[in-house]
Amino acid sequence: MSSAATTSPSVDKVDGFSRKSVRKAKQKRSQSSSQFRSQGKPIELTPLPLLKDVPAPEQPELFLKKLQQCCTVFDFMDTLSDLKMKEYKRSTLNELVDYVTVSRGYLTEQAYPEVVKMVSHNIFRTLPPSDSNEFDPEEDEPTLEASWPHLQLVYEFFIRFLESQEFQPSIAKKYIDQKFVLQLLELFDSEDPRERDYLKTVLHRIYGKFLGLRAFIRKQINNIFLRIINGFALPLKAEHKQFLVKVLIPLHTVRSLSLFHAQLAYCIVQFLEKDPTLTEPVIRGLLKFWPKTCSQKEVMFLGELEEILDVIEPTQFVKIQEPLFKQISRCVSSPHFQVAERALYYWNNEYIMSLIEENSSVILPIMFASLYRISKEHWNPAIVALVYNVLKAFMEMNSTLFDELTATYKSDRQREKKKEKEREELWKKLEDLELKRGLRSDGIIPT
Repeated sequence: MSSAATTSPSVDKVDGFSRKSVRKAKQKRSQSSSQFRSQGKPIELTPLPLLKDVPAPEQPELFLKKLQQCCTVFDFMDTLSDLKMKEYKRSTLNELVDYVTVSRGYLTEQAYPEVVKMVSHNIFRTLPPSDSNEFDPEEDEPTLEASWPHLQLVYEFFIRFLESQEFQPSIAKKYIDQKFVLQLLELFDSEDPRERDYLKTVLHRIYGKFLGLRAFIRKQINNIFLRIINGFALPLKAEHKQFLVKVLIPLHTVRSLSLFHAQLAYCIVQFLEKDPTLTEPVIRGLLKFWPKTCSQKEVMFLGELEEILDVIEPTQFVKIQEPLFKQISRCVSSPHFQVAERALYYWNNEYIMSLIEENSSVILPIMFASLYRISKEHWNPAIVALVYNVLKAFMEMNSTLFDELTATYKSDRQREKKKEKEREELWKKLEDLELKRGLRSDGIIPT
């Protein structure tokens, strides 16, 4: 194969979420192909000269002819048919990969539709049915694409085409459009891990080159995630749980979270409805990635957290109530009124209120100091009014504990004020001593 193939994506992993496990001894699944052509007469391609052997002015036209020849698709399930022509197409594809990597001036406006046509003819196809409806990428051997000797080179060529310095998205967007992207995304159903790796690279390049397709790509990926998660069988497999923890939760850290947060939160809740035991790692993950300096993201996190609490089971709530309400206490104390307001709205949710009431002996001590201080000091009267409502609700839940906390808080505040006064008096004495020393050194007062 050409030197161009040295940068092909790594295909060591069958899946992005590999885990160490003892693989079951299973019979290797037979290779399959997505080409289902009935055997007809042999295919004949007229040999063309090499691009390097013709004068430079003639190369663009010869380039187009080679692209048209490579639109021919062979039946790789028949290992004995068209052997000479298969090898000719393979060598031509290899030549095209090298050509787009090093040549200049070949990307005429006429080349764009021919490139997309050749790529489409080769990669867009009906994928073979899986040998098993319960295919497990961790345990089962994948179905390998029999036409890979050609398919890999087509992907290599297309990636080099997209990465070319002469590539013009303004021309290519006429042919690489929404329909093209949809067909590309459908190919991610391929069981062949090599193809999925190439597809990830191609999609990444398209996303980077075509600004007008970015929103569409994000929307379609959102739809795929929702369809996949809704279709997960129970119990959830280990790789699906890893996908949640290693991919979906860390997605909360990206700057553009607002563009897809609603769909991401929906995915998280779908996981928890299928497996409530995932609640603790999810909430601890959100607390780990909680935004420190972006109030808008804090409001989004609080909204998502309420959606999670709406479906949480009481047994799971007990496991995370302390770290959770420590964070809510910090949010209630936020000087940004929208963050404080969103956190205080939790007390308008009947189900969350029932959980708080059942565990008031734990939650009230965590929240009390912040609430009491805010009721006296917050700059926004609307927040103060909400805090009073929360304090009233707590008092009705557990009046004895509320009174104890009130007395303790006032006692602590008195001690703090006393210490503060003592510190001020000490500083005053030190200042007076320093002043006297200065006056003595100046001879203003006798030593």
